[in-house]
Amino acid sequence: MAQTYSFDIVSEVSMQETDNAVNQAIKEIGSRYDLRGSNAEVVFDSKLKTISIRAEGEHFVEAVREIIQQKCLKRGISALSLDAGKPEAFGGKTIRMTIKIKDGMEQEEAKKITALIRDSKLKVQTQIQGNQVRVTGKSKDDLQDVITLLRNADLHFPVQFINMR
Repeated sequence: MAQTYSFDIVSEVSMQETDNAVNQAIKEIGSRYDLRGSNAEVVFDSKLKTISIRAEGEHFVEAVREIIQQKCLKRGISALSLDAGKPEAFGGKTIRMTIKIKDGMEQEEAKKITALIRDSKLKVQTQIQGNQVRVTGKSKDDLQDVITLLRNADLHFPVQFINMR
């Protein structure tokens, strides 16, 4: 019997790492001289998967967003996972921005991955299983070629490779 190998392609964000990144950002915001007087406030909601930023001006909101993005990158969270909304007036001089955290792979994204793999003519099979794509093949080299293909592809969303068997 021929042995088959497989792995799963997912698009996940660790909420614990996101919480850690936000906490680091809050510490930095409190100690930065250029953000004094901005009344910057950052709230992370792991249930809704959002980060809310409030500050006394749009330039302060953008500065806080950049700090959060840098902290997330240092913690291994892709910038593609953070979808920053437009700054909006909240009342008085206060400006609010909501950053949505993209966690999970949508059906269209899974279809894009399977089409990309199919078009590459590699001898592997793909299956969409909920919010992940399973890739199976008879050769580990083919599976590694798929990983290389997806890392070099411009997908506009982050992917991770798990459960290599």
